[in-house]
Amino acid sequence: MFDKLKQLAELKKIRDQAMNLQRQLAAETFTLEEKGVRVVLSGDQKIQVLEVDGVQEERIKETLNKALKKSQEMAAKKLQQMGGGLTGMLGKMMG
Repeated sequence: MFDKLKQLAELKKIRDQAMNLQRQLAAETFTLEEKGVRVVLSGDQKIQVLEVDGVQEERIKETLNKALKKSQEMAAKKLQQMGGGLTGMLGKMMG
């Protein structure tokens, strides 16, 4: 019983570390300018600014962010199917 509680505490610690890392990544930004296109991307893979020849392209930025989110969700789903993710870790620790 205590062993399972210890495992849950360790899992919470890992989850908290992952969430902290995600917050740190969101605060970081990377800028790339090439051929009249400027992109500012956060460390958590969200487009902050998209400019083409000095003109901000909000519709394209929003669409690309939606596509990136769907891609990330698909990757997370595939990892879960492979037994990965926190759910898979919890099952392995408890089993």
